[in-house]
Amino acid sequence: MSNSTQVLQEFLLANSDIEVFEVILPDIAGGLRGKWVTRDKIHKVFAGGLKLPTSALAFDVWGRDVEAFVFDSGDGDGICEADIDTLVRVPWAKRPTAQVLLSLREVSGEPCENDMRFLLKRLMERFASHGLTPVLASEMEFYLLREEDDALGRPVHTQCDRVGGALASGQTYGIDTMEDMAELMHSIRDACNVQGLPIDTLIKEGAPSQYEINLYHSPNALVAADQAVLLQRTIKGVAKQHGLRASFMAKPFGDLAGNGMHVHCSLVDKDGNNAFDDGTGKGNELLRQAIAGCLASMEESMLLFAPNLNSYRRFQRGTHAPLAPSWGYENRTVSLRVPADSPAATRIEHRVSGADASPYLAIAAILAGMLHGIENKLEAPQPLEGNAYDQLPPSLPRYWPDALARFESSEFIGENFGKTFQRAYALTKAQELDEFDKQVTALEYDACL
Repeated sequence: MSNSTQVLQEFLLANSDIEVFEVILPDIAGGLRGKWVTRDKIHKVFAGGLKLPTSALAFDVWGRDVEAFVFDSGDGDGICEADIDTLVRVPWAKRPTAQVLLSLREVSGEPCENDMRFLLKRLMERFASHGLTPVLASEMEFYLLREEDDALGRPVHTQCDRVGGALASGQTYGIDTMEDMAELMHSIRDACNVQGLPIDTLIKEGAPSQYEINLYHSPNALVAADQAVLLQRTIKGVAKQHGLRASFMAKPFGDLAGNGMHVHCSLVDKDGNNAFDDGTGKGNELLRQAIAGCLASMEESMLLFAPNLNSYRRFQRGTHAPLAPSWGYENRTVSLRVPADSPAATRIEHRVSGADASPYLAIAAILAGMLHGIENKLEAPQPLEGNAYDQLPPSLPRYWPDALARFESSEFIGENFGKTFQRAYALTKAQELDEFDKQVTALEYDACL
């Protein structure tokens, strides 16, 4: 009996009430695809008996085929590979339900080139060839909103003043404000415990109705990405159970703070020591090489950090969203911050991604950037002190078409993500952009009709 079969048997015995399994395949646009499988068929899934079209990895944000990619590939099936380590209950489901994450292989047995979980495994192997292991943790910002929209279709806040007038301030780090959402937050924490998601802290963020939940660091990049995806799903599921809507949209309100996904990353050596540690907290040459690689690749990777039209509304001066590749010590105006901590905890905080980015692709872009700097022994510029907005002109792509163009022509993306992925992702985003280009907004009618 294989280890997966034994673990599955033990899970079924311990969860005799489970009726259905959600088998989940993450796609490159951030969607979760897959099927519901009845209890009597779950053994078949783990035995490799479930197929899905390989094109399911490259749907657009609305779940539509990207025609050029589908027809070129012939739209053949791939073999689903269930990850036993992700098999857990779904505590917010109305009926007894479990879930498991999938990867997709070609019928030949080779990993699908658009499968992001295999992409992260390849990047981890490259780090291992240098005797290094990435250790990562993510910080996830989100809004808790009412289920209904207002008369203009806009989301409605949960945090208002007592007389229903102007919105209260966000009450950053406010303990009393957290208490207002205590029942929901405890339910999220309980659900995370059931699912083995190691949440570290729950925080009231700066905007009204905005919160943040941080994950504890993991010495496995794939596990860190899986946990970030499943944390988002947990927050959404529990919020819905409580009659609310959780949103990871990058900028749901134009005049309020956006939702970021900050990623902390360090490297450990074969002995388990922090490979960035020079004993001072400033970090060594390896840290500066990793930083240099992230800075050099940041503009070309922007489409991965900011994948949607709305993503680019988050990048505004003075909003803690960076506008140019930059780094510094204990500085929240730069794109790469080295937090003040003990030397053994020296790490990079990557501050570019929105919470709407795929954790798999954002983490992959960060790791690929670090490898680019380490393998090419790049030199980082001097760290910035003070307000980065005043010292560097904006150079990160501020508009979706610009980011798409940089991504499509990038040698860095082709070398680290593969030409097949580069083309599929670019086609997906181009199809989404075409759809938005056909829409006329209410503001345009007000201004020009």
